Amino acid sequence: MNPTARSRKSFHHLKKQGGAFAFLSVPLMLVILVLCGLALDLGQLFNRKVELHGIAKVAALAAARELNGTAGGIGNARNKAREAAEKLIYQYRVPVSWNDAAIRFGSSPSRSGEWLPASGPGDPATVFYVKADTAGLGAQTGQVSTFFMGAFSRSLGTVELADSAIAGRTAINVLPIAVCAMSTVAAAPRTHAGVAAAELVEFGFRRGVSYNLMQLNPVGPAPARFLVNPTARPGTQSVPPLDPSIIGPFVCAGTMWIPRLEGGPIRVSALPASSPLGSIHMFLNARFDQFTSAMCSPNGGPPDYNVKAYAHDLKDGTPWMKPAIGNASALSVSSATRLETIADLPQAPGGTTAESYGPLWAYAKAAKYSSSEPANGYDVFSTADWPGLYKSGPTAPGYPSGGVAPYKATMGLNYSPPRTENVEISSDQRRVLNVPLLSCPVGAGNNMQAQVLGIGRFFMTVPASSENLIAEFAGTIAPQLLTGRVELFP
Repeated sequence: MNPTARSRKSFHHLKKQGGAFAFLSVPLMLVILVLCGLALDLGQLFNRKVELHGIAKVAALAAARELNGTAGGIGNARNKAREAAEKLIYQYRVPVSWNDAAIRFGSSPSRSGEWLPASGPGDPATVFYVKADTAGLGAQTGQVSTFFMGAFSRSLGTVELADSAIAGRTAINVLPIAVCAMSTVAAAPRTHAGVAAAELVEFGFRRGVSYNLMQLNPVGPAPARFLVNPTARPGTQSVPPLDPSIIGPFVCAGTMWIPRLEGGPIRVSALPASSPLGSIHMFLNARFDQFTSAMCSPNGGPPDYNVKAYAHDLKDGTPWMKPAIGNASALSVSSATRLETIADLPQAPGGTTAESYGPLWAYAKAAKYSSSEPANGYDVFSTADWPGLYKSGPTAPGYPSGGVAPYKATMGLNYSPPRTENVEISSDQRRVLNVPLLSCPVGAGNNMQAQVLGIGRFFMTVPASSENLIAEFAGTIAPQLLTGRVELFP
């Protein structure tokens, strides 16, 4: 065959192939078009599902932080869920419209457990978990109109989507060492001659006063102090955690593995009369960069950024105080019915000296009473009010300028840094202990029931010993602010 004929035959062959490809390309393009349409629909459904999951998670986490075993906590949980959800948008542009039907409460994180509606969650003391389900937001929120899927089936023209999330607290930043509230009144006024405003007293404690927490009892002359089981939530039974190998790491970190302390009786064990803190005190002293146990490390319990010990009984311990040397804490006073300090008595007893009050205002200042706490916190007194607040007491000629608390110093006599290798991991306010304040009397044995009235904040002025835990009262803290850990459950 000559070359010309061969070329002509090849041309006709290719022409036939081109016709075949053209014929096949039509259904192929249809298949590609359908797949693209399905991809668009499935992508839209996936994005909506992710958005709904985010709404459920945000609402559940916000609500779970508020649960404190009371009806008020349930109400706060509803409000926080609404606030958190309505800050979000859906479909990239539509603000979320919240409905309380989307939130439910339970005593177990199990999805198959009993979940009660926000309007009637039963006994708030048994509520520990929140379930947020976007199905409760109404059909409009979860409805997604498809483009191509509906062309194949009318039932697929609109797809209903929903998602849910379960959240609850698993830990709180509270020290598993408790003391008695010196009064059952959360906030009361104390008047002083020569001082215009009344002083705020919280559960019997005065802000800015240093207490030896191991030497207090509002209902008897003997000290009352307790260990709290850090893993037994309110209303449950427990084994007393007196073994330092169990309690020590919790003291080091300043946490408990329970969702809250309110809403039911907790389990406590009385500390012994002799050497109440025993070896537990060394776990407290991690805050002063003192690590003497392998069970307490800088990573798990970092030191404070300022480890200066404000030892008023030592030279240069409290440079702002006059006299420069005095009692380590406010002097204890015992009667047949109470063990307290001279700062708590209605009038300073005869023989009271300036040294008797111990260090004052290392971290917190005396606050002015108000029937409710202002949004920006209570107003505070100035050091010029000390003669009226603390009769026959000390003065503060060396108090830092501007009224900044000595603890806030970053240099000078009121400041000491942790060791160089621990500076980077040191933490602000680690010396502030969140301490349960119990309704007393409490039984003197092990594994006893006790009721928490509030959580007091106490600033460690000096390292603890086996006998003493000296700390300055810095006010109370609301249960929902005990950050801890709030987690999502499967």
